[in-house]
Amino acid sequence: MKKQLSLEQVLNCGVETNIATTILPQINQWLASLPAADCWQNLTQYILKPSYPFVLHELLYKTTFSDWDKSQGSPPAWFPSHEQMQVTNIAALIKQLKLDSYAELHTWSTQHRAEFWDIIIQRLGIHFREKYNQIVDLPDGVESPQWLVNAQFNIAESCFQASPDSPAIIFQPEGGAISILSYGELHALTNRVANGLVDAGFQSGDAIAITMPMTAEAVAIYLGIIKAGCIVVSIADSFSAAEIATRLYLSKAKAIFTQDYILRGGKQLPLYSKVVNADAPQAFVLGSSVELRPSDLTWKEFLSSNEQFHALPTDSAAYTNILFSSGTTGEPKVIPWTQTTPIKCAADGHLHHDIQLGDVVAWHTNLGWMMGPWLIYASLINRATIALYYGKPTDRSYGKFIQDVKVNILGVVPSLVNIWKTTACMQGLDWSAIKAFSSTGECSKPEDMFYLMSLARYKPIIEYCGGTEIGGGYITGTLVQPSAPSIFTTPALGLDILILDSDGHPANKGEVFIIPPSIGLSTELLNADHHQVYFANVPQHPVPLRRHGDQIERLPNGYYRARGRVDDTMNLGGIKVSSAEIEQVLNAEEGIWETAAIASSLSGGPSQLIIYAVVKPDMQENKTAIATSLQTAINQRLNPLFKIHDVVIVDNLPRTSSNKIMRRVLRDQYQAQ
Repeated sequence: MKKQLSLEQVLNCGVETNIATTILPQINQWLASLPAADCWQNLTQYILKPSYPFVLHELLYKTTFSDWDKSQGSPPAWFPSHEQMQVTNIAALIKQLKLDSYAELHTWSTQHRAEFWDIIIQRLGIHFREKYNQIVDLPDGVESPQWLVNAQFNIAESCFQASPDSPAIIFQPEGGAISILSYGELHALTNRVANGLVDAGFQSGDAIAITMPMTAEAVAIYLGIIKAGCIVVSIADSFSAAEIATRLYLSKAKAIFTQDYILRGGKQLPLYSKVVNADAPQAFVLGSSVELRPSDLTWKEFLSSNEQFHALPTDSAAYTNILFSSGTTGEPKVIPWTQTTPIKCAADGHLHHDIQLGDVVAWHTNLGWMMGPWLIYASLINRATIALYYGKPTDRSYGKFIQDVKVNILGVVPSLVNIWKTTACMQGLDWSAIKAFSSTGECSKPEDMFYLMSLARYKPIIEYCGGTEIGGGYITGTLVQPSAPSIFTTPALGLDILILDSDGHPANKGEVFIIPPSIGLSTELLNADHHQVYFANVPQHPVPLRRHGDQIERLPNGYYRARGRVDDTMNLGGIKVSSAEIEQVLNAEEGIWETAAIASSLSGGPSQLIIYAVVKPDMQENKTAIATSLQTAINQRLNPLFKIHDVVIVDNLPRTSSNKIMRRVLRDQYQAQ
């Protein structure tokens, strides 16, 4: 069928008449004469501009691919040219190994895992005091691999391989000017932090918490703790005092770095007071607007003047970071990162995100979530620049920062993109420096991801799915494969996956399992049985498989689409939380007899929090007041970033014969409405 557009269709998109009459003949010529992929490439290169109404972009995309087989997922909206592919890190690795394609590279990386990681470590330039004599040893099987046997190193040293004069961090406070911290300056500040810890009497293996925004100082503190041989405890600054206290207790933290308040949207949000209310150990506090406890020190009092420090080397299994992820019992899982986990971060950045020397990488995140530490390692080990904006990422000022510092790789969570699309706050900005986006944290909506691509004249989006216990992604994308909105193109290099149906048979749609081993995969939990969480009662095909909890669909073209979770874990705004954690908070509210928290995604996009509540009879008619009360409880006792989308009042909750709440039944009921 011949594809053609009328002038009326283009004008109905809000395009000015003179522009519509100029571009329409060329559009129709390409639609009629070129294959869909070639036509779309021409349209994005020569016709479509970010300033044109987005509905025109959608019209041309849908018309170009009107005969697309929808069983293949979304049509690609970006196709790599030969020249673009040849300058990628993946292409260099393919050439180094004398292979012919990406498919061959992935297969090789899974069949020669030790050799793959050996080559990646060399490509990344990881610095060793004593090099390993074996990449991996499996005396206890693939569940408990021993990586980099007999190596002695400190991973923080590998973050300072770039020229001391090159920019390590470009940052801008809300309402302030753009500043640059060079690699040399960051290194000096990191050393001052490490010396400050030693001067304060802390020793190797001590756990030191950080709860503060992602700032230049936070990066230096993070690396300084690790250089001193201590362990970072990552706590998101958005958590309530009670949740901060839980994480301090679980990690046995001996001190904490924080600041007086957080500036967001012109408002001062107290932070130090939450740390005090959490009964935290000794605090080192940035900012000077609050009175400190007698045991606490200001940043200036803590910070050493000595800019030289000899990093303390440890073995590869030594902890560097304690992070927290959702737990099915309400208590967060305590996940230690070792010296090898950052190698996974840097490898994914190097290969799948194609981070190269001098690239500028922005990802609005926090050290309390894995993408904060990931950003540090993926950027600095690859000798790139971290771009940090301290204000709200939902404002146009954030987009202008992306424009002004010429960000090359921009990371997002889908719910953030939806806000940009709804408010049109990023329209008209010049994001031409962007070579790739990356999306993680929650399922994305194709319409939103297509919009995101349009903001930078159609650059690829690396869909990136993994977890804290992986140190990166298990399924992702590349810059050598066509990019379709909300579609994954490949398992991560160095590992593979298997999809099983409900009967445990290999399938194209079902629960995904990771085939171990891989650098980055956790081997222990500090407050749970690692085997029970990830390996117990998992089918053998033919080696032990590792449970992850996601549902995945493999499309006929070999790409993949996310289908949400199989358990009661949800991703809200990129933050992982379990139903049990939310329910524990809500069930304590007056008049609430019982609740069930579920995540619903009616359109396949970001999850929305739905609360089913059984309440006292005299409260059943006051849904608005109940919703307000429950949201206040979440704000005060859990995390204000968790927003309730809907409250459903019910007489009782469906339960199994063993009295467990059947949340899946509630999800199905809600989505059927």
